[in-house]
Amino acid sequence: MDEFKQLSKKTLLYLLLASFFITNALIAELGGSKIFSVEKLLGIAPLNLNIFGMITDLNLSVGVLIWPIVFIFSDIINEYFGKRGVRQISFITAGMIAYAFIIILVWTDMPPADFWLKLNGVDSQGRPFDINFAYNSLFRAGLGIIAGSLTAFLVSQLIDAYVFHYFRKLTGHKYLWLRATGSTVISQLIDSFVILFIAFYFFGNWSLEQVFHVGMTQYIYKVLLAIALTPLIYLVHEGIDSYLGKETSIKVIEEANTNWDKKTVSE
Repeated sequence: MDEFKQLSKKTLLYLLLASFFITNALIAELGGSKIFSVEKLLGIAPLNLNIFGMITDLNLSVGVLIWPIVFIFSDIINEYFGKRGVRQISFITAGMIAYAFIIILVWTDMPPADFWLKLNGVDSQGRPFDINFAYNSLFRAGLGIIAGSLTAFLVSQLIDAYVFHYFRKLTGHKYLWLRATGSTVISQLIDSFVILFIAFYFFGNWSLEQVFHVGMTQYIYKVLLAIALTPLIYLVHEGIDSYLGKETSIKVIEEANTNWDKKTVSE
């Protein structure tokens, strides 16, 4: 009975972590088309930063705000369920993102109702407003952005899983911050540039210089936020240890990593 209870707790834990992972990834993808000004948010003048010879302000996609959280939960899943658990949830998430975009593309192609257009024909200041155009602009991403986003997500997630596991083999149960931060620093470097290169250079009209500078700005932000959120990893870790029990928690971690090592050797 105790063994069944432990298995139920482990299953529920994976479902909760996976659900939070998928939800945050979907939110970041679907709502990330808005670009916001960090300077305006903080109420300060434009910084006019010189990043490798290019003057730029801190303008970021709102989706970037929660991507570090996605990678933090990726690290937590890796810690308790190994690389196999991360790979599974990464492919499932990519499939859900692709599914969501297909549904949105179908919805945006549907003809709008006349009364809906009329009811929303002006904005709050009485100016003409095309709500169907606004809806399509916000929710319909181009093929390049979809391809870049999914490619960047999968590649960075798989790299994050392998780097995290590598650091774990070196550190054992110690230095969780090193495993989490180290894997994020490397994987976010890939994530920050792959999506921009595919979406805006390969499919778009950006120069490689623009890709580099915008990607570097977002990468620096992601790394700094990931470091700042390190205490959250320990907080979640402690919560899981309390939920499973310290002894069971250690057993789950060891099983996840031992099983993967055996699978890797057999292959």
